[in-house]
Amino acid sequence: MSRSYGETWVYESLVGGIPGLAVPRRVAVAVQFLLFEVAVLVLGWYYGLWNAVLAGTVAVFVAAVGSVEMHRLGANNRLLSTPPEHKRLLFGSSIEIVLGVLAFIALVTYLFVWDGALLERLFGPRPPAPVVYVTLLVLWDLTYRIGTSWWSAVVALWRAVHVDLSPEDAAIARRLDAENVAFSAVQLALTPFLLEEPILLGAVVGHVLAVALVCSAAILLTGR
Repeated sequence: MSRSYGETWVYESLVGGIPGLAVPRRVAVAVQFLLFEVAVLVLGWYYGLWNAVLAGTVAVFVAAVGSVEMHRLGANNRLLSTPPEHKRLLFGSSIEIVLGVLAFIALVTYLFVWDGALLERLFGPRPPAPVVYVTLLVLWDLTYRIGTSWWSAVVALWRAVHVDLSPEDAAIARRLDAENVAFSAVQLALTPFLLEEPILLGAVVGHVLAVALVCSAAILLTGR
């Protein structure tokens, strides 16, 4: 099914926008996971950073789950009989990119300026350049998905307040909001590696609680 500009996440546009390349979403997610995971394993082996491999694998897994959920949220939101304003707000504004960039910059600032203890514990006092490159790539993937999850929650609440849905669409919308809460909860898999980083731990847990609170409000208000 063709989609016009402003009806997809930026991630979906990148995956499906290469001329002559039609990759099923499951294949695209599998390739993403394999490429990142192979990079984590090879670099961990080559540089002897096995203490960082588990954290990297969990981060890659969470990012892959985020890719699956972005496809699901995008496809099912497009099924809703909502006005153009809803889809333009959700997809066309690209606010998820802005939120992802802000989260990524804040994370990088924390890691390299505020407190570099986490990087030193994982990679030693002089992290190899290829390791830092892959780490930042995976972290961007994570923060982009976190930004998307948060923006989906905000737009869901706007939709619940401003859009009247049929009973069928209301059921779909509530299921989508519940899925968003479940995806944000998956991000708690990162917390065991942040127990000595209270600021990062608080940011991840706070994000999950915020998404759960906003989506729960949307679920309660949808169809009322």
